[in-house]
Amino acid sequence: MTVETVLAELASAERTIADVQAQAERRTTPCDGGEMVWHVWGSGPPLVLLHGGYGSWIHWIRNVLPLSRHFTVMAADLPGLGDSDTPKELRDPYYLGRIVAEGIDRMVPAGERFDIAGFSFGGVMGGHALVHLGERARRFVLVGAGGMGGRRGPMPELLKWHRHMQPEEMKAFQRRNLEILMLKDPAAVDDVALYMQTRNTTRARVKSRYISRAGTLRDVLPDVKATLMGIWGEFDATTHPYTHEREEQLRRLQPDLDFRVIPGAGHWVMYEAADAFNAALLDMLGAGAPCGTSDEKPQTAFSGG
Repeated sequence: MTVETVLAELASAERTIADVQAQAERRTTPCDGGEMVWHVWGSGPPLVLLHGGYGSWIHWIRNVLPLSRHFTVMAADLPGLGDSDTPKELRDPYYLGRIVAEGIDRMVPAGERFDIAGFSFGGVMGGHALVHLGERARRFVLVGAGGMGGRRGPMPELLKWHRHMQPEEMKAFQRRNLEILMLKDPAAVDDVALYMQTRNTTRARVKSRYISRAGTLRDVLPDVKATLMGIWGEFDATTHPYTHEREEQLRRLQPDLDFRVIPGAGHWVMYEAADAFNAALLDMLGAGAPCGTSDEKPQTAFSGG
């Protein structure tokens, strides 16, 4: 009962998350005979948000409401994570990407183009989904994305949890992992972050670190038709001090790349520096300017092949 005890002790954080979730419409798309869960806020051009590994839509808790003033925000729980059901294949990004692509194709009205932002493992899943969606996606914003290969900075090993931990031990363990991987400033590890980390990591079925480190996003990006963009935290533990190499890698595919680094922030940049992140993303996406105004004819169907 350690996990349940920790979550109960973080009841105020649970209420904060529930208040945001209550403002969304819950929708589902197929996931290997089960359901992939989505939460939708706002109105306007579609903006798809894909969370990071061992996570859920809660990774975007500080972003969905501000962004929903400009967009119809569609935040997924990726297959095998959050409230979504477990897929048959847990380690195949190509297989998982097809499920995500079908979900996006069903969520975004036929004939409409959309923007998409993928955080960390969500960037990997976004890339693998977009190869099936052709020109339907207008802009693809990689947020501290994994799966690109390249050098990783020195980072302590994450601690491993076990179900026999006592509640205070569990909270200390989760706090330390947030400090190692997700947030640059230890003071940014608040109760909402602890609740998110405890709830998400202890129910994750897809072990995303294996996928993110395999470099398959690098392999599929040349086939993505969307305009590429990037947002990284200055001290992203997964890439610092080699973040510039990710920018160079993306710029080889798209010389006029819009790539922004948020000062002082770590990997979970959209939480630690939410105001700066929201402003940057809105600026990159034209502050909610309507999508689909190009003369190009969008591809409207999931390829499935």
